[in-house]
Amino acid sequence: MKIKVKKYNPNWISQFNDLKNQLSIILKHFNPIIEHIGSTSLQSLYAKPIIDIAVGIKTSLELNLTIEPMIKNKFIYYKVYNKLMPKRRLFIGLKNDKDISKFKKIYSNDNKIPHERLQKYKLTHIHIWEFQSNEWNRHIAFREYLKEHDDIRKNYSNLKYKLSKKQWIDGNEYNDAKNDFIKQVESQAILWYNRHKSIN
Repeated sequence: MKIKVKKYNPNWISQFNDLKNQLSIILKHFNPIIEHIGSTSLQSLYAKPIIDIAVGIKTSLELNLTIEPMIKNKFIYYKVYNKLMPKRRLFIGLKNDKDISKFKKIYSNDNKIPHERLQKYKLTHIHIWEFQSNEWNRHIAFREYLKEHDDIRKNYSNLKYKLSKKQWIDGNEYNDAKNDFIKQVESQAILWYNRHKSIN
């Protein structure tokens, strides 16, 4: 499958704000902190047109309590990734709620995720973590670092565009191809972000 990336679209900010409002209501019991992360949060960066959202909750002990309200509100639960990242809960939102019947509500270890078919329906990835956990801070640091470092953001954008021209088994294989670059930048980003936070 090909991974489609597009030039920055200012509508992505509006889509995020709409989703943030929805999630604030759905998860209001958890007093969530909601952040726009990933490539659609950064101007002048090629991105898959899928809005990545980080939701921070008070404690990881509440992670499983978020599952029922998210499924009830027509988000697809990727339970299959809990083994890889046990302190995250991952959900998928579709562009149109009416399409939810075309997919399972929960994809667990016994299910094959139809990545290629989902591509045209998918609007958002919702990542729920404990607020200010290592994973939360890593994603926020990466976003903020790229905002402030034009050359690195340009290199990342060029890499994404180049990789989009290749064929991939699924989105996970595409993500793996970006991993060396991301890990290298992340190590710098976390140090930079921690210094920046201490100064401010």
